[in-house]
Amino acid sequence: QVQLVESGGGLVQPGGSLRLSCAASGSIFRVNTMGWYRQAPGKQRDLVASINSGGTTNYADSVKGRFTISRDNAKNTVYLQMNSLKPDDTAVYYCNIRGFSVRRDYWGKGTLVTVSS
Repeated sequence: QVQLVESGGGLVQPGGSLRLSCAASGSIFRVNTMGWYRQAPGKQRDLVASINSGGTTNYADSVKGRFTISRDNAKNTVYLQMNSLKPDDTAVYYCNIRGFSVRRDYWGKGTLVTVSS
């Protein structure tokens, strides 16, 4: 049905940058909120950033000023530009796309971001 495919993860040095992308394919639906979550080993999955249909963004305090979320509605794609990366940013990053119905809620399989020298 609906598939979310993340890309852009990898190994980066502290202070470096990565850009994650997540594209939804399959059944077409109107997208409300797009977001990125992350989960480190032994930690809970937390919201990193989100952007709603009106363009309003929300960021975790830990990434505010360093990360930027954006979306391309025509492509059903959400991006996460990550700058000034820190070792604490190391995690599996998951994208989430929701429609205007609570039944439209989809997750990607995750992409690993490792920040290390």
